[in-house]
Amino acid sequence: MNKPTLLSKTLLAVIAISCFYTGYGQDTTQIEEKPTYTFKLGWEVPVVIGCAGWCAYSASYSYGKGGSSEAQILALNPNNIDPLDRWAVRPYNMAVDKGAYYPFYAAIPLPLVFFLTGKNMRHDYLKLTFLYAEALAFTGLSGYSATYFVNKYRPYAYSSGTSMSQKMDQNAKNSFYAGHVEIMSVSTFFIAEIYSQYHPQSKVKWLFFTLAGVCTAGMGYLRYDAGMHFPSDILLGSCTGALSGILVPYFHNHRLIKNSSHRLSFN
Repeated sequence: MNKPTLLSKTLLAVIAISCFYTGYGQDTTQIEEKPTYTFKLGWEVPVVIGCAGWCAYSASYSYGKGGSSEAQILALNPNNIDPLDRWAVRPYNMAVDKGAYYPFYAAIPLPLVFFLTGKNMRHDYLKLTFLYAEALAFTGLSGYSATYFVNKYRPYAYSSGTSMSQKMDQNAKNSFYAGHVEIMSVSTFFIAEIYSQYHPQSKVKWLFFTLAGVCTAGMGYLRYDAGMHFPSDILLGSCTGALSGILVPYFHNHRLIKNSSHRLSFN
């Protein structure tokens, strides 16, 4: 069994254990509460739709903006890379790249499955689904904007072990920043934050944030090992995903200031 397949399966196992442990913990601790989520649908719905539209447009552009010439590739110099990223230059590994898609695709619907593991979450399923859609929208807005406005060559483009045709492909310019990592991060940290809101007294809340970090780090390693992203790309994707996953449900369930009239609310 090759390494990418093993690590991909390990990530999937961690995700599955997280779901199982969540359901088991809710049934045994019996501490599920019902948070109050308030919305401003008048502006949040257009924002989500607008972000989705921008993501579709920028994605089509980012993956169709044309490749590089051989002269442009030959002009690339690893010494021009930041020292913190330079060590990550490595050949393209197709097996690892393809293997990363298994946990990536599993992470996207994972929160929707997670919402079914508790009575109150099932009751709030539509609200939680909208919150998750909003978290994804903000994540996509930042991620696809990065690839739209920035042409940054992937680590494998600097490696002599990568074929010239692979280096010249337009996808070689989409290193900034790690979208797979960002999606894994927003999905798993969203689950962790929701669990903590429905189980504020739970003694295992830390476990879900730890699992989110493990899953995100694992995806980051896959993307590094495939030669797809520099450490700075991975770190940025991890942070933007985690912030969206945590802050979107948090601010819909907490007052921004003491005056309740200024609380986020959807009327």
